[in-house]
Amino acid sequence: MTHATRQGPLTGLSVLELGGLGPAPFAAMLLADLGADVLRVERSGAGFEMPVPERMDTLQRGKRRIRLDLKHEQGAETFLDLVQAADIVIDSYRPGVIERLGIGPDECLERNPRIIVARMTGWGQDGPLAQRAGHDPTYLALTGALHAIGRADGPPQLPLSLVGDFGGGAMYLVTGILAALWERERSGQGQVIDAAIVDGVSHLMASPYSLLAGGAWTDRRGENLIDSGAPFVDVYRTADDKWMTIAALEPPFFAELINGLGLDPAWAKRRWKKENWDQLRVELCEAFARRTRDEWEEIFAGRDACVAPVLSLNEAPESAHLQARGTFFQREEGHVEPAPAPRFSRTNTGIPTAAVGIDEKTASEALAGWGNQNCERLANSPAITKPAVTALN
Repeated sequence: MTHATRQGPLTGLSVLELGGLGPAPFAAMLLADLGADVLRVERSGAGFEMPVPERMDTLQRGKRRIRLDLKHEQGAETFLDLVQAADIVIDSYRPGVIERLGIGPDECLERNPRIIVARMTGWGQDGPLAQRAGHDPTYLALTGALHAIGRADGPPQLPLSLVGDFGGGAMYLVTGILAALWERERSGQGQVIDAAIVDGVSHLMASPYSLLAGGAWTDRRGENLIDSGAPFVDVYRTADDKWMTIAALEPPFFAELINGLGLDPAWAKRRWKKENWDQLRVELCEAFARRTRDEWEEIFAGRDACVAPVLSLNEAPESAHLQARGTFFQREEGHVEPAPAPRFSRTNTGIPTAAVGIDEKTASEALAGWGNQNCERLANSPAITKPAVTALN
């Protein structure tokens, strides 16, 4: 449906993103990274702004952008004209908002029966909290995930927004979109996706809940194998006040760990008894404190011990392994971004274009080639605030 110039596994897919923050723009960025033609519809006067220069807002890379006043008398009709040439609409607003604006799922499906309306919220489209404000930590709190993250002697710890917004939110939204696209190939019909962060995070917790049900997990943080309870799955301070992490669960890895640290090999048989964990932790702390992080990295470089240096955000792009894979790339302006993922054998998209400032392009340029619509007529809609932007390769 689109004339996008980017190549990738999703080339030919047209996505309308209703501008918001967090998981929805990340999901749209991921689709753009994979070759989809993404048109972000900024909500006029909504105040959605990242505290960084626009060209450094990675979540907006590779997208077209226009500013549309959906409350204007022609706002809904202009949006539905865009829907007619789209495959996906990503809704980032609270439940009921797009219905009140006259661009809800019913209107979208009436205009385009093949459209997939992917709705991203924290609490979901229904339930007692559906209309309640929330952010990543509040969603995590309700699922048990936040309770489980942290040390035994401390409070729950916030895991950035990776577990909620981006893991339980954006990635499940994208999964739903791809599943709906596959189903549409057989039915010829679109549908509505209700992606809620509380649902996604709960789904991500399948393993801990399974272990809990089987009696292999205690409902107290910091007392289990993979939550810093076990001393052989933890982080340790080095002589230069940096950190190494270990995850030596399997016997061969633990044997390599003990050998590299110069500890008693008898720990291989004693480590599974919890009454020995405090002593093992003491010995591990003392051992790692004897050398710097770089020294430990060199010692374990040739060992399968599941040991790694804890790198900072500034250090990670300099990792020899990540450099070899091209996991990060540097813009001409000097800032570093993560590269698109995953990789494909034939249809990688390459480096996506940077986000373009909101005042740099006209609506005609932003909408050029959007489906089979009369783009010039759409660009002249009084509901579109000029200028608009585009960031197509």
